[in-house]
Amino acid sequence: MRYYPIFLKAENLPCLVVGGGEVGARKVQTLLSCGASVALVSPEVVKWLAEKIQEGVVELVGKHYEEKQLEGCSLVIAATDDLELNSQIARDAEKRGLLCNVVDYPQEGNFILPALIQRGALTLAISTSGKSPALARQIREDLEQRFGPEYGEVLEIMGAVRNRLLSESQDSRANKEKFDRLVKSELLELVRRRDFAAVDNILQTVLGSDYSLKELEISW
Repeated sequence: MRYYPIFLKAENLPCLVVGGGEVGARKVQTLLSCGASVALVSPEVVKWLAEKIQEGVVELVGKHYEEKQLEGCSLVIAATDDLELNSQIARDAEKRGLLCNVVDYPQEGNFILPALIQRGALTLAISTSGKSPALARQIREDLEQRFGPEYGEVLEIMGAVRNRLLSESQDSRANKEKFDRLVKSELLELVRRRDFAAVDNILQTVLGSDYSLKELEISW
């Protein structure tokens, strides 16, 4: 099966996670980090989930799964250790046209979750189409060594530059040339080395004397 890769805007998205163990907790944590609205069904929950429920961050809507709990949801994750129950959740979600992921058995649902590397605004997603999560994890570990935190920091700079430059100039060709010059410069290496004076020098050479980390309100 070939999957269609997509990054989903999850802010305020109503989601249901069924299963309150360590796996379910990881799924909840990722959804919350993306701004989703998360409801949970589980007879027992790990300590971290219990704290989130008490804080009101996660809503516990039941101890045992019922199809009516899917009402109003857009995305469902079945993360229990009951294979039959997970399959039932997937069937119920399919009837309602919902996005559904079944942990460990991707063929039961209609979307799979990739192995992720997060560096600030940079997200690298690795998928083996469900054929080998172990290989996906190994590739992720390899890429984690290749892509350090400096990538997220450079993206912070590029985002600030983009916002300011596009507000100042409507010359798309000239803007594109400046973005390309920054990306092809030593900016990434200089950020990695924490040579911020040299970073400012590149910004001013490419963009003008009034550009600097301070002017862009960036500090680490």
